[in-house]
Amino acid sequence: MIKKCIFALVLMTLIVLEASATPIYGTVTMSNTGYGAKDTMTIWGGGWNGLTVYAGVFLFNKTAGTGQGGLLNNGTIGGFCMDLSEYLGSGSLNYDVLMLEDGPRPTTFLGGPMGQQKAAFLAELWGRFYNPVWAAGGTYTSQQKSDAEAFAAAVWEIVYEDLPASSGGWNVMIDGTDGSRGFRAANLDYQTANNWLHSLDGTGVTADLRSLSYIGLQDMLVSMPPGVIPEPATIAFAAIGFTSLVLNRKNLKFKAKS
Repeated sequence: MIKKCIFALVLMTLIVLEASATPIYGTVTMSNTGYGAKDTMTIWGGGWNGLTVYAGVFLFNKTAGTGQGGLLNNGTIGGFCMDLSEYLGSGSLNYDVLMLEDGPRPTTFLGGPMGQQKAAFLAELWGRFYNPVWAAGGTYTSQQKSDAEAFAAAVWEIVYEDLPASSGGWNVMIDGTDGSRGFRAANLDYQTANNWLHSLDGTGVTADLRSLSYIGLQDMLVSMPPGVIPEPATIAFAAIGFTSLVLNRKNLKFKAKS
């Protein structure tokens, strides 16, 4: 019992340290309001073994935001789960805005954040194939439901599988990663998902994506409005400049008192 308590304490400490070490670019206050276009599939991945789930677009009502989160319009936001090992939250919650390559968080299951290459593939997947109709509300056609489900499977394939030699190596029907990681699915339009994945070659239109992260709950993949996000380096430079200004003011006050 004591060993279990010590292990749990160490695990929680690592999660807290990871959360504090990951750059955060703002917050988003939002609540889950249900699904957009979706369908059911069976998955193996994220610690699940043959689990039947709804897969597709999650809808949220965004009510507030800070930093980059403030650049997302209030109201309905559509996003995709990128964190299979945790459950979706309920009620109004404050999510951290992360660069996509730093998600999902915590990284204990995957052994680390997804990194730049996977983030680039997801950005191209979204830019080429995401359909905003999937998050429009109302009634969806069977084709829209099937496509949104295939898109979700493609997202999980990228996040949970090791990178293949080329995008042609991805297959949502086959787990190609050794060990407890990896992903595969059944009962979906796998041909569409695989065709989309195989087309990713770095030449397509890309979207500016972020991970909305809440420790202990599912992280969500969302797209930022085009043309309104400064480069991360610019943000970091501004933050450094602001910190220097604060420190200089404190030094001036200290010298004045001396």
